[in-house]
Amino acid sequence: MKNSPVLSLFVVTAMLSGNALFAQFSPKCVDGNNPITGERCANSVTSAVPFLRIVPDARGGAMGDVGIATSADPNGMHYNPSKLAFADKNVAISATYTPWMRNLGLNDVYLAYLAGYFKIDEFQAIGASLRYFSLGDIEFTNDQGESLGQGKPNEFEFSGAYTRKLTEKFSAAVGAKFIYSNLATGRIVEGIEIKPGIAGAADLSMTYKTKTKISDYKSDFTFGAAISNLGSKITYTNSVNRDYIPTNLGLGGALKIGLDEFNSITFSTDLNKLLVPTPRPEVDDDGDGVPDYKQYSPIRGVFKSFGDAPGGFSEELKEMTYGLGAEYWYDDQFAVRMGYFYEHWSKGNRKYFSIGLGIKYNIFGLNFSYLVPTSNQRNPLDNTLRFSLLFDFDAFDAEEE
Repeated sequence: MKNSPVLSLFVVTAMLSGNALFAQFSPKCVDGNNPITGERCANSVTSAVPFLRIVPDARGGAMGDVGIATSADPNGMHYNPSKLAFADKNVAISATYTPWMRNLGLNDVYLAYLAGYFKIDEFQAIGASLRYFSLGDIEFTNDQGESLGQGKPNEFEFSGAYTRKLTEKFSAAVGAKFIYSNLATGRIVEGIEIKPGIAGAADLSMTYKTKTKISDYKSDFTFGAAISNLGSKITYTNSVNRDYIPTNLGLGGALKIGLDEFNSITFSTDLNKLLVPTPRPEVDDDGDGVPDYKQYSPIRGVFKSFGDAPGGFSEELKEMTYGLGAEYWYDDQFAVRMGYFYEHWSKGNRKYFSIGLGIKYNIFGLNFSYLVPTSNQRNPLDNTLRFSLLFDFDAFDAEEE
């Protein structure tokens, strides 16, 4: 972060999580309620390594972060690996570069994502992806503002998946991933040395796809579901106070309508919920300094996340995020996309429109997306152009023939 010579690690990680710091602007909560309005206070569900939930590709980014049930491409490794079994191409690779926090004048913070798949046969496919997040150059400081030296925090994730069609219309996939987070390795905080955070996780997903008709138009309907990042907790100090990684449940649907031989349009929607317990730092029944909500095992935490919100079922609904997207293709060569993403104000307040374009030529495909915020909550991708490059190796083989 060369344009910001002194920046605390706390500020960086708060920006990465995408959660608003509402406590700065509202009265102090009393038993979880605003003493003036009586409403529940903001209480975002948070986790470590939030970079795992950043939408990595420009196509999904242009459609309101939707991608669970859209047509298969290599970036399905992030959304729903099981849909790769329905891919039209046998081999494809995608590379994406996403600038991060450009509105703050930072030019060395970015997300890079590389993904690909290979269809073994008509029923099976394997996929792999590598996600790398660079936080740039940071000068660490202590509570007194004294320099603790320079650092280059970074994080990465490597994942692989196997998917298989169980019927002509239904597929399932399993995946595994390795997560490495180096935020302040080697620094000493309150006498404790900071070490890299390491975790392992699994993904489970399924896809159902069938042909249908809308009026006289041939159409495809797809439904997908995915549980991602189901794995171990993570720590940077070998402490018993370990943090959850962002285990997530995603449900998605898409309807592709073939208007004629050259034109098609797809409408899609995603619903996501973090399967992480709602923060309740004030509850520590055994007095060991670790809040009770952090003491559950990862699996128990998943089940707890469906019914532990202090505000009851209505607050559980607020913990869901929603994405809506539309994609128009002309002759399978030129695409126009748009979408909208919504998150409740008390759970992060991310709200934005997104637009984008897609172009296919020969063996190459290029996607662009641009995010337009609709709330006061700053987003690291505000007014930022990002792009993905796709390689279709089937087209290359066809040219040789």
